Amino acid sequence: MLKDKVAIITGGTRGIGFETAKLFLQNNATVILFGSKKETVDNALQELKKENPNFPVEGYHPNLSNFEDIKKTIDNINKKHGKIDILINNAGITSSTPIDKYSVEDFEKIININLTAMFRTIKAVLPHMKNNNGGVILNTSSMVTKNGQPSGVGYPTSKFAVNGLTISLSRELGPHHIRVNAVAPGVTDTDMVESLPKNMIDNIISQIPMKEIGEPSFVAKAFLFLASDQAHYITGEILHVDGGCIN
Repeated sequence: MLKDKVAIITGGTRGIGFETAKLFLQNNATVILFGSKKETVDNALQELKKENPNFPVEGYHPNLSNFEDIKKTIDNINKKHGKIDILINNAGITSSTPIDKYSVEDFEKIININLTAMFRTIKAVLPHMKNNNGGVILNTSSMVTKNGQPSGVGYPTSKFAVNGLTISLSRELGPHHIRVNAVAPGVTDTDMVESLPKNMIDNIISQIPMKEIGEPSFVAKAFLFLASDQAHYITGEILHVDGGCIN
């Protein structure tokens, strides 16, 4: 589905990002992972090469808080591969801290990684997509944009903003043949969920109409569809992959 496509995936070393990278590689894309540090990038690359030593995958660890670092990395990727077809903004952090214990610095950190870093990577990749007469930008949103969450206000605030960024840019970039969509995962079986007590997980499952926790591969398949030519006429959409959970 992605033959001859070049894709960058931020937050691509574990969880949803890693599964998406693997699925993209299985569908003949060239994949560039971004991770927070060299060690996690190297580990992810090693795991992917175990599955197929010939996978066209590489990784970098630019500072997502530094636009010049991101731009330099993306410019070099474009120079090496001749184009960038797909950008998936998946890097993110979360918090459930109540407001009375929430520091301004904690709030700003969430916004910086979940939203401002997304803006930086989009800014850096746009000239290359425009020069290539099109591309696909996909952002990771969240099910919390349906109803918020009971504590940890920074995370839902950032994800509501991701939706606004996605929808607005889809209108602005449409004339350049650049599609912009988001995928909004529900509760997904990642490291964070695995660390929760069983009774808490059972309570979460009870609130999901499909009565199961999502797998990272479910979300990866949504990214694959939206990145492919099968979604040629789809832009400005927030695709919820949450088993019908109303949060």
